[in-house]
Amino acid sequence: MEESSVAQYICESFEGIVPVCAWGETSFFYNPGLVLPRGVYFATLKVKDGDNDQASDLARPGVFRLNMGIGKPTYRSLFGLPPARPAAGGVVNTGHDFSVLDTLTPHPVYGWMAWVSVLNPSAQTFETIKPLLREAHELAAVKFDKRVAAA
Repeated sequence: MEESSVAQYICESFEGIVPVCAWGETSFFYNPGLVLPRGVYFATLKVKDGDNDQASDLARPGVFRLNMGIGKPTYRSLFGLPPARPAAGGVVNTGHDFSVLDTLTPHPVYGWMAWVSVLNPSAQTFETIKPLLREAHELAAVKFDKRVAAA
């Protein structure tokens, strides 16, 4: 799949989405009615390495990474316990090769927060991760409601 197809799916499939492009990535925030200054982000599309995030080797032509924050129970069912938080500039210690295409892995930096990633998902892989995107969106909606209620 192309990055643009993934972005289109996210924007068309979920309500209350605000995409924000900055720093070589598109972040998808849940922010219906633009109630919060930024909203709650639940997924990103990243197309270039950052200073502290180079494990996916996004400098390769055409390579992008889809990231999403899922619930800890789902993360555990996929990968076991979340890893420890890495030191600044480090990656999580899970034994995964974060540069492999079309394979769901823990996020190389934020796996400890139950974020997961896939580089250049095929159409078949994308179908299998749609429920994870839905879960990430639902979790963002819950966090959004809590933030709005606390304001």
